[in-house]
Amino acid sequence: MQTIATSIYNKNEEEEKKIILREYRAILRALKIRIKKGDKALLRRAFELAADAHKDMRRKSGEPYILHPLAVARIVVEEIGLGVTSVICALLHDVVEDTELTLEDMEREFGANFAKIIDGLTKISTVVDLKANTTEQAENFRKILLTLADDPRVILIKLADRLHNMRTLASMTHEKQLKIASETTYIYAPLAHRLGLYEIKSELEDLALKYTQPEVFNEIANGLKETKRERTRYINEFIKPVKEELAKNNFDFDFDIFGRPKAIHSIYHKMRTKGVAFEEVYDLFAIRIIIDCPPDQEKELCWKVYSIITNIYRPSTERLRDWISVPKGNGYEALHTTVMGPEGRWVEVQIRTLRMNEIAEKGLAAHWKYKEGASSAHESKLDSWLIHLREILNNPETDTLDFLQDFKLDLFTEEIYIYTPKGDMRVLPKGATTLDFAFDIHSELGARCIGAKVNHKLVPLSYQLKSGDQVEVITSSKQKPSEDWLAFVTTAKAKGRIKYYLKEEKRRIAEDGKGTLTRKLEHLGVPLSAGNLNELCVHFKKQSPLDLFYGIAVGNIDIKDLKDFTIHGDKLESPSKELKLDTKNLVSQEEAAKNKPVKGGELIIFGESSDKILYKLAQCCQPIPGDDVFGFITSGEGLKIHRTDCPNAPQLLANYGHRVVKTKWAKNKEVSFLSGVRITGLDDVGVIQKITNVISGELKMNMRSISIDTKDGIFEGTIMVYVHDREELENFSSRIGSLPGINKVERLEMSE
Repeated sequence: MQTIATSIYNKNEEEEKKIILREYRAILRALKIRIKKGDKALLRRAFELAADAHKDMRRKSGEPYILHPLAVARIVVEEIGLGVTSVICALLHDVVEDTELTLEDMEREFGANFAKIIDGLTKISTVVDLKANTTEQAENFRKILLTLADDPRVILIKLADRLHNMRTLASMTHEKQLKIASETTYIYAPLAHRLGLYEIKSELEDLALKYTQPEVFNEIANGLKETKRERTRYINEFIKPVKEELAKNNFDFDFDIFGRPKAIHSIYHKMRTKGVAFEEVYDLFAIRIIIDCPPDQEKELCWKVYSIITNIYRPSTERLRDWISVPKGNGYEALHTTVMGPEGRWVEVQIRTLRMNEIAEKGLAAHWKYKEGASSAHESKLDSWLIHLREILNNPETDTLDFLQDFKLDLFTEEIYIYTPKGDMRVLPKGATTLDFAFDIHSELGARCIGAKVNHKLVPLSYQLKSGDQVEVITSSKQKPSEDWLAFVTTAKAKGRIKYYLKEEKRRIAEDGKGTLTRKLEHLGVPLSAGNLNELCVHFKKQSPLDLFYGIAVGNIDIKDLKDFTIHGDKLESPSKELKLDTKNLVSQEEAAKNKPVKGGELIIFGESSDKILYKLAQCCQPIPGDDVFGFITSGEGLKIHRTDCPNAPQLLANYGHRVVKTKWAKNKEVSFLSGVRITGLDDVGVIQKITNVISGELKMNMRSISIDTKDGIFEGTIMVYVHDREELENFSSRIGSLPGINKVERLEMSE
């Protein structure tokens, strides 16, 4: 029996070796044209070292661990377009962290350049730490950005690592799936977007949606599958006259024209923002035309194709996007237009050249590949953004979650193009103000800004700029940054510098308070020691000595209170320590919660204790039984329950993983939960009566409120009802939606 088992194991081991070698050879084939003399030996050494280091390790799925770095290396070369150095670092990216090999070993084997990239990858590997506290998480994210500014290859390899982890997420626990998927949506997808990796960004978002909202993902995926044949027919019908017209116009260059479906996450975003069902999303696909032509004829030929298409189909003038004349900040170039196609359907058309297409798919790596021979203005887009990133990170205020949130807005927000009085262009996020523009030019210019002239007209600091505006900043030597400025600036650089200036001003004022306190303590005969400062901070409820000194300087703290302190040698002792607390009857908040009856629905908490505990339902998403939920321990309101598709879920799960509690509804049909729907329809006679008849008469439901507003023959309204679970709410929505004249019924996302 033992012999049979051993032979089976050996056979499996042989099969695994074949798979591992096949993956390695695939990487060599992908690198074929890039491999120089000596590279093959280095690659072989890296592969053998990684295989040996991970030989006894397996992934959660059960496969040999070495398949993961091999897959990451393959993504790095095939999907991002990096070279030999990055492939070697991808093969070794987990070796230092997971084995006994050190960074010094890597440097001895491969050199300082490789060791530096591997070190960067090792430093940011702790991001997926479910137990990390908030500060640690913020620092981890900051490390990612620091490595990006230092050597962008580090973050590109990390994105490949995250993409493969997302592709193989099925083997993880549901808790880790939620955490990793939310973190991906929160930071990695925006980074991929900013670096121009649109294909990877779309796949990351789709995979994140698959695990955070599987029902939504499957509904859209099935919808795309069911409509594939009809879409293919329509695309062919759309393309046929375009091809014929290009041939008639003696278009001598090779071109490819095809339709491709939009990403699932993109369709879902449209469904949410437009408030429409899958069937009502008109642009489920885009037509892409890719021209193979010399660089000096790109612009002319793209516009020629645009002219031919708009001769056949009527364009929407509002939907023309010219990213050839003014490329996006991440280097993306293309012409986008939306035209009225056959059967009265709007169709998005994207016109690119082969070079533009490679930059669109491989982002940063392709951008640098094409830098040689490009104009300085053309090539500086991404490079200037990396310089901008270094400036922000050099700010002393960059170690907080506030910074991360501000910076994330910079990553994903739509761009606007603003001009200086001399005609130089600056790229800012949509919603940026004149003060953001001033800080973008120079920190000191922002700090002294008192207003601006936009298109020669005087405007305030808070004026929101529009693309094409020309801005002249007006300054005064007497101006100082104010805390009020934080309310209307939008860029991470502006917010960071304002906070820095405010803190510096606070430090300057605090010096006076420090002097006052020092003199008072000298009078009492005690030193300004760390122990005494800590005692004073605790007594006056200040978080730091800086806050204590500042409070004394501005008069918020009266140092006459020091007379109540007692002195023991050179130590101060707070008068509050003399109070004796009876601790016999004190219990923790958690213990108190366990001993109180549960109000509302019952939740089973999977954590250190399975006892019932007190909780509140989050008002931002109003969860009800049947919803996929998680518990979140707040600082002041105990445990709050959120839906996993709550608008706030990605930020909470990504930044505060250590405060998330695995949560599941217990079966309880005795308790009702308040929930609501938003309805729209035709303002017909008796429509309200029909709705109330269904609620009270047919469904016998308890309705708390109904509000209806009508305009121009259309009504919109909200209905708040008590339901036992999600199934009951869906049945209610379906029944209301089937009434004559009702156009749409959707669940309320936010409490009204």
